[in-house]
Amino acid sequence: MSVSVARKKRIVIIAIVSALLVACVGGGAYAYWTTAGAGTGTASTGTSTAFTVTSTAPTGGPLTPGGASEQVAFTVANPGTGSARLTAVNVRVAAADGTDWTVVAGCSALDYTIGTPEIDYGEIAGGSSVSGTVSITMNNLGTSQDACKNVAIPLYLTAN
Repeated sequence: MSVSVARKKRIVIIAIVSALLVACVGGGAYAYWTTAGAGTGTASTGTSTAFTVTSTAPTGGPLTPGGASEQVAFTVANPGTGSARLTAVNVRVAAADGTDWTVVAGCSALDYTIGTPEIDYGEIAGGSSVSGTVSITMNNLGTSQDACKNVAIPLYLTAN
């Protein structure tokens, strides 16, 4: 039995249209699975960096027993990358390593009084600094203090 050309064309067209319909309908519907998962990771924290404390030459001097005070300006810097809280600044007459000053016989830290440092305490951003001042006075001990004449008084400043 022979199928006419027109009929063959119609069968081919119907087959193509049917295939397209199946593809469109089949492509429009989809299924999926639901699931959950877990994992781990890490982050790291740095560490604090010590404050850097510097001072400038005193003003208002020279010191004499019972005389006027000198003012010493100082700066507390945070060289780290994160903020650090400044809660205290301490200043005392001491050697550069913080030990008692004993270089000049007959003149010691007892010959001087250090005032309370004046500075704004609080957060110091990384790479920033704050400035303050402190006074130093020479005590009048009622005895000869000649050993303290023309002496450079070492100040030891700490910040935390």
